[in-house]
Amino acid sequence: MLLSPKEKKRLYQQYGPTALVTGASSGIGKELAEKLASAGFSLIIAARDEKKLKEVRDTVQVKYNVQVDVIPVDLSIEGNTDLLIQQIQHKDVGLIVLAAGYGTSGLLQHSSLHTEINMLRLNCESVLILSHYYAQRFSQQKRGGIIFLSSMVAFQGVPYAAHYAATKAYIQSLAEALSEELQPFNVSVLAAAPGPVSSGFGSRAQMKMGKALTPEEVGVPILKALGKQVTVLPGWLTKLLVYSLRTLPRWGKIKVMKQVMSGMAIHK
Repeated sequence: MLLSPKEKKRLYQQYGPTALVTGASSGIGKELAEKLASAGFSLIIAARDEKKLKEVRDTVQVKYNVQVDVIPVDLSIEGNTDLLIQQIQHKDVGLIVLAAGYGTSGLLQHSSLHTEINMLRLNCESVLILSHYYAQRFSQQKRGGIIFLSSMVAFQGVPYAAHYAATKAYIQSLAEALSEELQPFNVSVLAAAPGPVSSGFGSRAQMKMGKALTPEEVGVPILKALGKQVTVLPGWLTKLLVYSLRTLPRWGKIKVMKQVMSGMAIHK
């Protein structure tokens, strides 16, 4: 999917000239970085994998002739998010895309506590630090945008992905409230809550992904929703799954998600 010339112009005028994208080495983060480059944004791309980041940079620079700064960093390590901010505080950033994150699956009691805490730091703590800093910056300059990567699992507890779903519930709640707080300052906040996406997420989370969207199917809907709504359910599969659960009480949604996840989680 491609952004229309009209959407490219709107995004750049409202949120340019530079976008920070975390988790930009793969998946949705990479897709959003490429689409923003197509709209003329200079990019700051951050992720753990320096080699993959440089590949994204080289592709984007050749294709769209924009400036791309590569910052290899593991945002799950305490202090690294602050170091990232220090490195880029002089940049004229108007949009941040907080796409870095990963999931776990299976029974929580059987999981590695170290891994769960690491996920908590990446999925929540690093996001809090970056959104707090840029909420201040954007409020002062009276313009800006923040895209949070939520998930369809954010709307109820999810057995066999209990902690991952909890981190996304945190993100969803934070985005919804921050949207109201920053609205008077002309700052847009969006929670993107996709369903299953083929992005390398499944292998790291130890999940067998069945039907899944591609990053290309969710990138454009996310960017088109920025500044127009608070939560977007990108892609046909996301809408189908979320709307099919909508009529159930919360306990019913949990039961359904238990059945879905029990078939996806690779049990040890």
